[in-house]
Amino acid sequence: MLAQVKDLLLLMIGAALVSNVVLSQFLGLCPFLGVSKKVETAAGMGMAVIFVITLASGVAGVVYRCILEPLHIEYLQTIVFILVIAALVQFVEMFLKKYMKALYEALGVYLPLITTNCAVLGVALLNVQKGYGIFKGMVYGFATAVGFTVAIVILAGIREKMEHNDILESFRGMPIVLLTAGLMAIAFCGFSGLL
Repeated sequence: MLAQVKDLLLLMIGAALVSNVVLSQFLGLCPFLGVSKKVETAAGMGMAVIFVITLASGVAGVVYRCILEPLHIEYLQTIVFILVIAALVQFVEMFLKKYMKALYEALGVYLPLITTNCAVLGVALLNVQKGYGIFKGMVYGFATAVGFTVAIVILAGIREKMEHNDILESFRGMPIVLLTAGLMAIAFCGFSGLL
């Protein structure tokens, strides 16, 4: 029992920090760069991504183990996973539109883009490739999404501080954001010694 908890804890730390989905695997860069202008919006996007990736990991795991494998149609996994993710994002979008109107409007076009966020699909496919069960896949998905949220919130905080700095004309806008993201990726490489 203790060994299983230790394995899950190492999996979570590895997914969130060491193999950060944005800064190490370079998945999910569109919302990472597009929604990271304000900390509140970035945190909202992070919460939506945590919800979608965690549920998508579980549902995709169930669909893969209970439908695709027994019918020997594993080759349809990508299409099926995209449909599962699209349905979950629609659910999140309807929920936010009804109960959190301000966050829904702040996320704008980036909320439906979670459907095509390669990080969400990448986690579902990695769960299958690594042979994770449904529970372990959900833990991996949750930790990966937490890592995404940490990265996007940190970048948003830095971008808010940079608004008040005197930056050369040629570096204003996306160039300084890309440089900052690169420096964050280098900093996150320091976590590789943890595991």
